[in-house]
Amino acid sequence: MNSLVRESLAEAVGTFMLVFVGAFAVTTAGTFGVISPALAHGLMVIGIIYIFGHISGAHVNPAVTVGLLVGGKIDAVKAGAYIVAQIVGAILAALLVSIILESNANMGETTGSLTDGSVWNAALFEAVLTFFLVSAVYQAAVYGKAGNLAGVAIGFTLTASILAGGPYTGASLNPARTLGPALIAGNLDYVIPYFIGIFGGAIIAGLVHTYVFAPTPASTDATPDYPLTESDQKNNKR
Repeated sequence: MNSLVRESLAEAVGTFMLVFVGAFAVTTAGTFGVISPALAHGLMVIGIIYIFGHISGAHVNPAVTVGLLVGGKIDAVKAGAYIVAQIVGAILAALLVSIILESNANMGETTGSLTDGSVWNAALFEAVLTFFLVSAVYQAAVYGKAGNLAGVAIGFTLTASILAGGPYTGASLNPARTLGPALIAGNLDYVIPYFIGIFGGAIIAGLVHTYVFAPTPASTDATPDYPLTESDQKNNKR
């Protein structure tokens, strides 16, 4: 199988897993509060990173992919393929959620108290939280500062972000996570502001951690570039 196809398929499956579990966790938030979706998303991201990280880098998030693209950590062709795969995975997951719940009103959308009345405030909140997430990806994974615990650092950052922002915005931090359930629920009113906020936060993080907080030359020799997929490892051996 072509390596890009294989990696994109891993992104689609990983994003499917995240959106499926995350959406169902949101439907239980009325019973368990924000803790349920926060733990579900964070723990699932940790699992996905260790399952698919060696195959695709386990972005499972167009914002992460774009954040890495602006920092030169992934090429444009692969980034485009990843984003398409992530969106397809998210939509399929949301569709399956709607089938299981038989079109229940709660489709696990990433919305909160700010979404309807102050959507641009919600978008700004999403931008800040996405900056945190992509910052964790860069320092923990791109620059290898968390070693084998990179997945844990990233998952914990996502969990903390959802605990803080979940009640206000749904704390998506992920355009695919937002689009899938919104599309199936037929409610796209907030999607564009969320996209602007989420992608904006990711781009800023990518630039900051590439041009301001990148390790000094003396410390980069021992740190792998990210994502260190199987195809990357093969290329490094040539």
